[in-house]
Amino acid sequence: MDSPEQPPRPGDPPVVPQQRAGEDPYLRVDDLRVRFDTADGVVRAVDGVSFAVQRGRTLGIVGESGSGKSVTSLAVLGLHDPKRSTITGQISVGGRQLVGLREEEVRRLRGRDMAMIFQDPLSALHPYYTVGRQIAEAYRVHHPRAGRRAARSRAVDMLGRVGIPQPARRFDQYPHEFSGGMRQRAMIAMALVNDPDLLIADEPTTALDVTVQAQILDLLADLQAEFHSAIILITHDLGVVSQVADDVLVMYGGRAVEQGGVEQVLRRPQHPYTWGLLSSVPSLHGDAAADLVPIPGNPPSLINLPSGCAFHPRCRYAARTDGRSRTEVPSLVGAGEAGHLVACHLPADTRARLYREDVAHAGVAR
Repeated sequence: MDSPEQPPRPGDPPVVPQQRAGEDPYLRVDDLRVRFDTADGVVRAVDGVSFAVQRGRTLGIVGESGSGKSVTSLAVLGLHDPKRSTITGQISVGGRQLVGLREEEVRRLRGRDMAMIFQDPLSALHPYYTVGRQIAEAYRVHHPRAGRRAARSRAVDMLGRVGIPQPARRFDQYPHEFSGGMRQRAMIAMALVNDPDLLIADEPTTALDVTVQAQILDLLADLQAEFHSAIILITHDLGVVSQVADDVLVMYGGRAVEQGGVEQVLRRPQHPYTWGLLSSVPSLHGDAAADLVPIPGNPPSLINLPSGCAFHPRCRYAARTDGRSRTEVPSLVGAGEAGHLVACHLPADTRARLYREDVAHAGVAR
């Protein structure tokens, strides 16, 4: 008989994936909640998310648009307007708590200890200034004693290190004179110019062709090996996650629904939403003639989330939980393997059987 996991008791600390012995995470996020007051109501963009990232490792955050991925990363960097947002929980970077810090203190950390590669480099780079000048200015913000010549030398060096040819000449060119791939490389150079220990990449390969995408991912891997930085990769592309991530956080409706190592989450997924994400993309190992299986419906409104499990209106298996999916928010609990967590009312044995019979058998197994 199926027996559900025991949920945590009230007052228990948030559950986060286990870390490797002897290593403290460089970034730790505990029970993060981000809310925005709007004329239509309160947007619960992030609702109790916890995770940790060690230096030298990459965490992939995946989910549909509106799941809270980018809002989470912007909260880590302290980029939300405090007048329009309410942020609670704990964010620790290098042992320093960020929630509640003054904006001036967070600004000193941003760019030096942590940095971000934004999704659209053409929008993130200022069109009226040369690429090199923008990178040099990012360096001088945290090195006020550095002269213009030293800042230029540093910027040229970084442009060369990210693979831009003739970096001294490219220093004086404007963003519109760069190709899409070159602009993304320039954004990476700007993010790394101060050797940050935490790098957040928000959809860094969007709108790039497959060849350039592979080059950017290889570049990030090489730079991580060189700088030993912790990386958060935000993407909707599970192929990218499988290629570069060590750990995966799956988000839906502002919550974490599954966490674990990349092998655990992508090869032995435990949540029906994760199954849906995997089933909606082609696989090299599945049946070539099998149809893709999209997730029915649309992501929920973060102003008016469904009761209970936010995924239950789209879940094929919600009727198997004796009504709990409609009334009770599932807790993030162990899924059987160390470090693998899932928030689902279905018992573990039932999930394993359903995935084996209904999903893997359909020719979409990874």
